[in-house]
Amino acid sequence: MKVIIAAAGTAGHINPGLAIANKIKEKEPNSEIIFIGTPRGLENDLVPRAGYKLKTIEAYGLSKQISITNLKKICKTLSATGKARKIIKEFKPDIIVGAGGYICGPVVWAGKKEKIPVVLHESNAFPGKAVKMLAPKADKILISFEEARNRIPKAKKIVFTGTPVKIEKKDYTLEQKEKILKEIGLKLELPIVLIFGGSQGAQKINETIIGIIENKLNKDEQIIWATGPKQYDIVKSELEEKNIDINNIKNTKILPYIYNMEELMNVSDIIISRSGAMTITEISNLGKPSILIPLPNVSQDHQLYNAKVLENVGAAKIILNNELNKDNLIKEIKEIINTPNLMKKMGEKAYTKSVKNVQEKIYNEIKEVLKGE
Repeated sequence: MKVIIAAAGTAGHINPGLAIANKIKEKEPNSEIIFIGTPRGLENDLVPRAGYKLKTIEAYGLSKQISITNLKKICKTLSATGKARKIIKEFKPDIIVGAGGYICGPVVWAGKKEKIPVVLHESNAFPGKAVKMLAPKADKILISFEEARNRIPKAKKIVFTGTPVKIEKKDYTLEQKEKILKEIGLKLELPIVLIFGGSQGAQKINETIIGIIENKLNKDEQIIWATGPKQYDIVKSELEEKNIDINNIKNTKILPYIYNMEELMNVSDIIISRSGAMTITEISNLGKPSILIPLPNVSQDHQLYNAKVLENVGAAKIILNNELNKDNLIKEIKEIINTPNLMKKMGEKAYTKSVKNVQEKIYNEIKEVLKGE
């Protein structure tokens, strides 16, 4: 099988694309797969690191604002279709998979001009503009949340598959859990609150956690907090101004980035984070209660809709970004942790949204499109 995967911008688009590519290679080792992205996004790091070839073209999201800069971007995006068509003609793929982001526009348009079958994967509960616009051209759209189905009215065929992620539920023994916590300087006796704001961190969340630490509000809970690599030094400086040593805070471990995320998510009692599609899927797979702070000002407020997937079944609490502060966050944390029955039920409700064998389902749907089904 020869496959082009279009994915650009954020890890939320690129990682599902990589997971799809890996499953195809697992099933058909002789497959040839290339990615098409932009010269600017995370794909330039993640795709080559995963061992796949990346072709780049200039493409941008469309803006309603009229300016010289936006007009130039529109022209570049329109010309990107021709460049994508050239790549397609040279590579001769059997199928194109759009994994998200504005790169999908020129690649899908070019693919349909060359009569190549197209499958789109939509990770969010509220589909992005690109998927809505491209829906009539796609042979099949794969969705991660059932809530997305009625929001893509022009789709030819929609199939619920879920989002492919690496993190799965692990049943650690007490000894294993103790070892994991001991390695980062925490103990088994107190509840674990895991906090992160995405791969780059989240300033508002970070400011809130500084307030919790400064006022010693987590005396009965242990915090594992990933600030994001770019914000770690900022957090360190702010704590130093308050005479707090970032490496020596009771009940708290602060990290720039978490590399063993699967381990720490599994040993945590509650998760506090943004609500990207992959994070929602991971929380569901683990069956963890969560407090979600949707990233504001993103396309169509899709993180809020993602968070509501868990809130609507009683698995999560939502605090809006502009309402977040140390007092309401610690109040929600303590309410969940100090009510074991609530914490257990929230975890169970989260697990009901878990989808099994996602990569296998996606692979099978791709094969069906190739067969003309």
